[in-house]
Amino acid sequence: MNRPTDPVTSTALASPAVTRAALFGLTRLRRSTRTERREWLLAFVLLLPALTMLALFVAYPFARGIRLGMLDSVVGREGQFIGIQNYIKLWYDSIFQRTAQNTFIYTACATFLKLSLGMLVALMLNNLIGFKRLLRASMLLPWIVPTVLSTLAWKWMFDPTFSIVNWILYHLGFIQVRVDWLGGPVAAITSVILVNVWRGMPFFAITLLAGLQTINPDIHEAAAIDGANAWQRFWRVTWPLLMPVTMVVVLFSVIQTFADFQLVYILTGGGPANSTHLFATYAYQIGIATGKLGEGAAASLAMFPVLFLVVLFQLWYIRRGEGGKGGA
Repeated sequence: MNRPTDPVTSTALASPAVTRAALFGLTRLRRSTRTERREWLLAFVLLLPALTMLALFVAYPFARGIRLGMLDSVVGREGQFIGIQNYIKLWYDSIFQRTAQNTFIYTACATFLKLSLGMLVALMLNNLIGFKRLLRASMLLPWIVPTVLSTLAWKWMFDPTFSIVNWILYHLGFIQVRVDWLGGPVAAITSVILVNVWRGMPFFAITLLAGLQTINPDIHEAAAIDGANAWQRFWRVTWPLLMPVTMVVVLFSVIQTFADFQLVYILTGGGPANSTHLFATYAYQIGIATGKLGEGAAASLAMFPVLFLVVLFQLWYIRRGEGGKGGA
C-alpha cells in the first residue's frame, strides 16, 4: 500500500541544492556550538583564580561569621548553638545602640561632605587651564597614602599639647585655650568625620572629574545661548548627566565608610565614652579584646542588612535612570 507523500517534502528531498544547504546549516550549527563551549570553558578557566580568591577570602569568612554569630563561642571554646540570642542581646545593648547611631551619623555626614567638596574640586579642575596634571596627582596623595600613617599624623595634629591645629587657631584669634579635639564626644566624632572627608574626597573629585569630561561642551553652550546662568547649567545639565557616576561613587563610599575601622580605631579607639564606636570597632572590641567571638561576629554582621538595602536601592535607582534614558 503506497503512502501519500507531501509534494513539498518530496520536492525538498529531491532537490540537491536544498539538501546541501541543510547540511551546511547543520555543520555551522555544530561548529558554533563547539566554539561556544570552548569560549565558555576558556572564560571559566580565566575566572577560576578570581572565583577561588573570592571563595577563600570573602565567601568562607562570611559563612563562618554567620555561623559564629549563632554560637556562644569564646576564645578557646567552640560554643553551642543559641540561634539569634547574640543579636537579641545586642538589640538591648545601650552601647550597641549608640554605635548604630554613631555609624549612621558618621556615614551620612562624611558622604555628604565628600560629595559636596569632591564636586566643587572636580568643577574647579575641569575649568582649570594650566597645571591640571600636577594638581590631579597632588590631590590623590591623601587617598593613596596608607591609612595608618596618615591617621597617626592626624592624631598628632589633634593632640591637645602639640596640636598644630590649636596653634594655628590660637594665633588667628579663634580660640584662647587649648582644645582637646579627641577628648569630648562631639569634638571626637567631628574630628573623625573631618579626617575621613580629607581622605575620601580625592576619590570623589577624580571620579566626578572623569564624568565631567565625558559631557559634550556643546550642551553647555546651547544652554548658555538659551539664557541659562552658571547655576542653572549645573543643576539642569551637569548634575543630571553626572547622576549615574555619582550614584556609583556614593555607593562605594557608603560601603567603605559604613565599615570603616582603621581610621576610628587609631584616632579614638571608639572613645571617649563610646562616642565614636562604629560597627567594626565595636565588633573588634567585643570579639577580640574581650574574647567573645560569637557576640563579636553578630555585631559585625549587624551592618549587613543595612548595606544590602542601600546597595539594592542605589542599583534600582541607577537602572531606573538608565531605563528612563533608554525610553527617552
